[in-house]
Amino acid sequence: MLRLEDLNLFVRSAALGSFSSAAREADLPPGQVSAAIQRLERELDLRLFVRSTRSLRLTAEGERYLPYATDVLALLHEGHERSRSEEGDLSGILQVSAPSDVGRNVLLPWITAFCASHPRLSLRLLLSDRVSDVFREPVDVAIRYGLAEDASYVALPLAPENRRVLVASPGYLAAQGRPANLDDLSRHRCVLYLLGGRIYDKWVFPVEGKRRQVAVNGAMICDDADVARRWAVAGQGIAYKSWLDVCADVEAGTLEVVLPGQPGESAPLSLICPHRKQFSPAVRQLQALLRERLAPLEARLRGIATP
Repeated sequence: MLRLEDLNLFVRSAALGSFSSAAREADLPPGQVSAAIQRLERELDLRLFVRSTRSLRLTAEGERYLPYATDVLALLHEGHERSRSEEGDLSGILQVSAPSDVGRNVLLPWITAFCASHPRLSLRLLLSDRVSDVFREPVDVAIRYGLAEDASYVALPLAPENRRVLVASPGYLAAQGRPANLDDLSRHRCVLYLLGGRIYDKWVFPVEGKRRQVAVNGAMICDDADVARRWAVAGQGIAYKSWLDVCADVEAGTLEVVLPGQPGESAPLSLICPHRKQFSPAVRQLQALLRERLAPLEARLRGIATP
């Protein structure tokens, strides 16, 4: 008889490419994972993995079997969640990843309140600017900026009209002057962002239906979006940020929008999941709550632009 824990270890081993990684994730000895896979292979009369001292990969049979195993686990999880979630009484573990800035400064109080209203629900919140792979990492959903380029993902909109904006502190603008157009950006200090080893020093703007790329310079570079925002508030230069990240600073007067008549690059915020069946009641309710709360912030972005 197939064991669900063996099936789950098979799916996670395939995703992580390692028995030892799957064992660490499940807090099990590596030998126990290997034994589980061997047991599953005997039950199925299939060889699922090709093993060597340095690598682990699925066999052709394993590749064909993997989507069925994934669907079975997702269906059982959904049934479990639905059976325990009558009248909004959510339970279980909800694992969410989100970008550092919007996650910490915008979404955090709403997610905290959401969990407080469902005391049987446990939250695991991962804040990082590194893009989470929802197929490989143990998260239910990932909150992400940008358009979903992978058609295998399922995306639910949170703030579909969000855009990037140029911002700087009043002190910086008073000392260095205000750019009159995009060309002026090359003569200003800019706060730069580092992600995946790449420095984002070429900012993209929609101009007359095309994408215009503007090269910028700056001595302040970081790999944390929240730090970039704080540097801009401290007067270290001009930043090109998601409106959701800086709208509170703009309203507080600690940042000003630069070139408000120039639209910024589209930066829709979405909730990403590897499979629609994994949209549990908790995920669906959280998505509805966040979209409702983010809608007024999007409306304020429309209000700052000038023709």
